[in-house]
Amino acid sequence: MMWRAMSDRRLAMGAVLCLIALLAGTSSASAQMPDVRQMSGIPRPVDDLPNGSVSVRVIRGDMSHNLENQRVEMRAGNTTRTVNTDAEGRAQFDNIDAGTPVKFSTVVDGERLESQEFAVQPRGGARLLLVATDPNAAKDRAAEASAPAVSGNVVIGGESRIIVEPGDATVSVFYVLDIVNSAASPVNPERPFVFTLPAAAVGTTVIQGSSPLASSKGRDVMVAGPFPPGTTAIQVAAEYPVAGGTVPIVQQFPAAMQQVVVIAKKAGSLSLVSPQFERTEESVIEGTAVVLGIGKDLAAGQPFTLTITGLPYHSSAPRNIALGLAAVIIVLGAWAAARSTGSSGDRSAERKQLITRREKLFQDLVRLEQDHRRGRFNDGRYSARREELLAALENIYGALDEDGTGPDPATRAGVAA
Repeated sequence: MMWRAMSDRRLAMGAVLCLIALLAGTSSASAQMPDVRQMSGIPRPVDDLPNGSVSVRVIRGDMSHNLENQRVEMRAGNTTRTVNTDAEGRAQFDNIDAGTPVKFSTVVDGERLESQEFAVQPRGGARLLLVATDPNAAKDRAAEASAPAVSGNVVIGGESRIIVEPGDATVSVFYVLDIVNSAASPVNPERPFVFTLPAAAVGTTVIQGSSPLASSKGRDVMVAGPFPPGTTAIQVAAEYPVAGGTVPIVQQFPAAMQQVVVIAKKAGSLSLVSPQFERTEESVIEGTAVVLGIGKDLAAGQPFTLTITGLPYHSSAPRNIALGLAAVIIVLGAWAAARSTGSSGDRSAERKQLITRREKLFQDLVRLEQDHRRGRFNDGRYSARREELLAALENIYGALDEDGTGPDPATRAGVAA
């Protein structure tokens, strides 16, 4: 299950990068196009391919340099298949069983290119790019990066996006930022490029494929200077709990943002609300319904306010009932422990064992409630396990309540010490 969750996150990130490229037209004219190297090897789910098909496109440097007749290998478990690219640089693999973990690779002039490993989805197909290095472009970038750093400013480019992905009890938010240095030399900004995600954010992570200059600690995201010429790309992911179907976000960035664009996957009655939006609209991209919120530029340090409404969520009533039940168990435990003070010496050791067992069962019950709220147990497993724990606790309380007559309390408890 963990591997599948990681695969789903990678597929989601591929879709995020695809949306960035497709929506480039919404950015300002001065913004730079996204670096395709950031998309290399990341699968992108699509519905324009047959079920169980993956199309791999091999290019050198940018989208205008397709590599024809390039041998591409697919590894699926212990088996491999190879297909050569066509005139458009594409190699298509068909009839792959759903759920099969696959990985694609090719070698271009001694440079080995590999995709992420991912599971083939049951419906639709997937596309991915494998991007080989352009030697001339690499030399130019190396020469620019080796120049002495100067003081200057960077901006968050117009290709930057905030991506919203609704879940069951949380909403995932991806901050996909292009930090642009328009100078010909590396730049050290006057203020460090550090920003803090809102207090409600959990699991803040810098996603693989981001610049090595980026890192995170807690809710703080840092990008170390100097910034090389061009674009420094970072992708940050975090989750926000959904309370009452609404998630408010107030975010500040340490550099000016050329344009605010938020893209949310449409789910139920989801909508995006911000006083800084010039317009909101709905669209369909790659077969996926999305909601767009588009605004003007933001000054450095200016708070961006966003409210995500209409999110699916679960009622807190079951949780409150569970917590109330836990409180009752604590009171009963204290009452039973108080009555146990008159036990005889022969019963003392058994009673201690029962109390120890009772505390462990109570801890198991609390842990079960926490895991259920986090989605680690489905309702069926949760209900069965809770009934099992409560039955064991009732037996133990019955044994502890004995006045010293009748069967052995450990036997009446029906549980091992």
